[in-house]
Amino acid sequence: MSAEQVGFSLLMLAVLLYVGKWVRMHWRPAQQLFLPASILAGAVGLLLGPDVLGALARLIGGEGAPLSQGVIPQTMLDTWSKLPGLLINVVFATLLLGVPLPNFKRVWNLAGPQLAFGVTLGAGQYVIGILIVALILGPFFGVPLMAGALIEIGFEGGHGTAAGLQETFGELGFADGADLAVGMATVGVVSGIVFGIVLINWGVRRGKSAVLDQSVGSIPHDQRRGLVAQENRPVPAGNMTVRAESIEPLTLHFAFIAMAILVGLGILEAMAWVESVTWGAGDNGVELLGAVPLFPLAMIGGLVVQQVLTRFDKNNLLDRDLMLRIQGFALDILIAAAIASLSLTVIADHFVAFLLLGVAGVAWNIGMFLWLAPRFIPKYWFERGIGDIGQSMGVTATGLILMKIADPDNRTPAYEAFGYKQMVFEPFFGGGLITGLALPIIYNFGPWPLFAAMLALVVLGLGSGLFYFGRLKHDD
Repeated sequence: MSAEQVGFSLLMLAVLLYVGKWVRMHWRPAQQLFLPASILAGAVGLLLGPDVLGALARLIGGEGAPLSQGVIPQTMLDTWSKLPGLLINVVFATLLLGVPLPNFKRVWNLAGPQLAFGVTLGAGQYVIGILIVALILGPFFGVPLMAGALIEIGFEGGHGTAAGLQETFGELGFADGADLAVGMATVGVVSGIVFGIVLINWGVRRGKSAVLDQSVGSIPHDQRRGLVAQENRPVPAGNMTVRAESIEPLTLHFAFIAMAILVGLGILEAMAWVESVTWGAGDNGVELLGAVPLFPLAMIGGLVVQQVLTRFDKNNLLDRDLMLRIQGFALDILIAAAIASLSLTVIADHFVAFLLLGVAGVAWNIGMFLWLAPRFIPKYWFERGIGDIGQSMGVTATGLILMKIADPDNRTPAYEAFGYKQMVFEPFFGGGLITGLALPIIYNFGPWPLFAAMLALVVLGLGSGLFYFGRLKHDD
């Protein structure tokens, strides 16, 4: 594949992202569902590809019909399919860059209930998924046992994590799992937003909301279209911490991200070396850490770089807002590329597994929100819990969208508690170390060791939430 082909593929992906934004601005269902332009862009690319437009052309005119492979060439799809595995490292490296570590006591008191709730949701997704695959999908449909991790990978991890694990799925002999995980992530995002808005309306009507007294239909039209009203502009994208004649601030922040990824790569190589001379040595060795992807360790690398900067950088060169813009840029490209290059044939081949796991994941999250959130979170449970539901089904951005709808004027501690909880939660679930280790553990040892560990975390989350955090009385 030539450099010109790669460059042209990137240009066309950028055009798709604009098309996705245009659809969001002009198509009412997309506005009502708050669908990100990146998902819409990926969907348009998928529709124009060989699995939809191409399949339709072949159905009508045969294999040699015009547009039998769609209007997107395979070389372009091949390029797009490689992008998520690279960009997910950028996304995770930026998660903790620019985030100072808060006081532990405040984190414990404010985010503890939501951490217990989040761990119960995340670990429970493994428990439910493994049971379904081990007892139903494996014996009766021949689905690999590693599919038991698909709910957490797709729902908690989202498109980035799902696509980032593509190489791991392939190395462990379940290449179809990568497409299933991306498809599961799409189900999670859409379900998270749809059911989240339904739950918000339900909460308003039933008096569960502490701040809303009317339907979410009052959301401004500009917000539904994903625009910033002209009277509210300009909204700064970040702060200029250095003068552009010395170095462009964007370039400097890219350097910070690169250092974080390199630290993560160093940790990964060190882990692989330790494994190669211990339990992984010899013909009968077990490869566990060698199959761990880079991106969760890039997040640890970001934490290391941040701590070094906190200690030695007296000029505060790193700006968190600018880091978020880079993260968002990488995530938009990642999501659009992952969905556009998704194989619908793989999902069709495993449709029963895909449907059963998706329905089970949605039911688990909604059921736990309705039953556990008011028992775990002493005050403002609705506003705080709705963010966790969005995040546990459709990544952090979905959680933030639902919290913005449920608490538009930031009158509750929902945002602060959610942010603190994510700092502790994300290094492990949703693309963290547990997510990275889940597939190698199931591959090497079967599903039951991971099932036992996740069941223990569910019990721990339930116990701490019901008998400790749920009984606390906070003024926050």
